[in-house]
Formats: sequence, structure tokens, C-alpha cells
Amino acid sequence: MGNGTAVQAFTLEGFPAVQHLGKVLFLVHLPAYLASTAGSTLIGTVTCADSRLQTPMYFFLSTFSFIECCFTNTVIPKLLVIFLLGKQTISFDACFIQGFVFLFLGAAGFLLVAVMSLDRYLAICKPLHYPTIMNMRICFLLVTTCFALGFSLITGPVVKLSQLSFCGPHVIPHFCDLSLVVHLSCSDTRSLEMLCFVLALCVLLTSLLITIISYSNIVITVMQLPSANERQKAFSTCSSYLIVLSLMYGSCVFIYMKPKETNRLGSNSKAALVNTVVTPLLNPVTYTL
Repeated sequence: MGNGTAVQAFTLEGFPAVQHLGKVLFLVHLPAYLASTAGSTLIGTVTCADSRLQTPMYFFLSTFSFIECCFTNTVIPKLLVIFLLGKQTISFDACFIQGFVFLFLGAAGFLLVAVMSLDRYLAICKPLHYPTIMNMRICFLLVTTCFALGFSLITGPVVKLSQLSFCGPHVIPHFCDLSLVVHLSCSDTRSLEMLCFVLALCVLLTSLLITIISYSNIVITVMQLPSANERQKAFSTCSSYLIVLSLMYGSCVFIYMKPKETNRLGSNSKAALVNTVVTPLLNPVTYTL
């Protein structure tokens, strides 16, 4: 950490507009947190236990569930402590660790979403070539690449941010999202903000572009199927996936792709709630459907 850092801890407000309802918020978030964690864990357990599910599609799904489980456990437990006990302080180091893990898993998750869409494209549009192209060795390579890229893209900006000076204020609205922490620095952060914006643009738009192209080809292929029953079955396997995608991309684009605004911190709280609570809760439900 830089020598000019005067702030040794940050204060997490949670959701300050309804802070007086801490116990109620705890009772609302706890079941959602437990259900999300249990659902993601169940998907991974069933996929590993049942040999019939040890295919590329379910391998990617179980990996995505693992990311979602870790993602949720990075943020929500501290938020529950804030709601229940009012302990809002988080140390400087712990805040940056939370922020790094949050962004790393988020980036890896979006890259994996693109891989999953490619997997569905090959399975539906290239069914004869699919078993040869998407073997388990390629699956492991793709998943490893997602984690490696996520780690390498996030490490540089986080290390650079940790070396800035923080001399107050030290209040963060909900959790240690480093896109919010950067605005608390008393150093010149323009170059770092631009770097973070470009990286977010690359991850989100690359993943979104691959997904749109894959599903556009899937829709074209499905519409050419002669049987209405076949078309309905094909679309039903994609509908839940598209619901999850709309929530993921919508909330993250709202948070990370906006220009700097005076009301940025407050307006991001609702999107962060969707991104960290609602989407992980819905993912196990929609995917298992």
C-alpha cells in the first residue's frame, strides 16, 4: 500500500436508505443466500455424481455454478453481518481482497457464459461435429482459459488501485466494489478509471457479442426445423439461459459502463443488489428447469 494512505479501514453502509430495517433485511437476504448457495452446490454435486450428466454442457454448468457460489459467498456474508449486527467496518486489506475476488469471479463468469453459448451453438447447429470438437480436454482448456484471463485482466488494475492514497472519505454504499472504491482516492485516478472502463468494455462486450452471434445462429437453425415440437424443445433449452443473461448483462452494464455521475454511488445500489443477490438466486432455478 502507498505511504500516503491515511485510511486504514472502510465503512460499508449496506443500503443506507433502509438501514433502520436491518433485521428485516437480514431475514430477507438470508433465505436467498442459503437457497442460492444450496442450489449451486446441488448442481455441482449432481453433475459429478451422475455419469449421464458428465457431458460438456453440464461440465460448463457445474463450473458456472461453482463460480456463482464463490461469488455470492464473497459479498453476502459481510452484508448479512451488517444487517444483523451493524458491524460496518472492513479493513483496508480485506476490502481489496473482497473487491479483487468479486471482479475476478465476475470476469471469469462472463467469459464462461460466452463459452457456454458457443457450446450450445455447436450442439444445435453442428450436431455431427459436436462430439469431436467439444471433447472434455477442450472443455478443461476453455474453463482454464476463462479463469486465467479473468485473473490476468483484474490483477493489474487492483494492484494499481491499492497503491493509491486514501485520505477520506471512507464510506462505501454496499460492498467493496472497486469501481466505487476508486472514487474515494485522493490521488489522480483518471488513467485508472479509463483502464477499468476499457477492461470492463472488453469483457462485457466480447462476451455479449459472442453470445448474440451464437444465439442468432441457434435461432436461425431452430426456425428451420420441420417439426413444431422440435422447435419448442430447442427453444425451451435456451429460454432460461436468456433470462439469466438479461439480468447479468443488464445490471453489470448499468454499473460499469456508465460515465461518471454525481449520483453514481446511490444509483448503483439497486443494480448491485440484482447482480449479487437476485441473479445468483435465479441461476440455479432457471438452469435446472
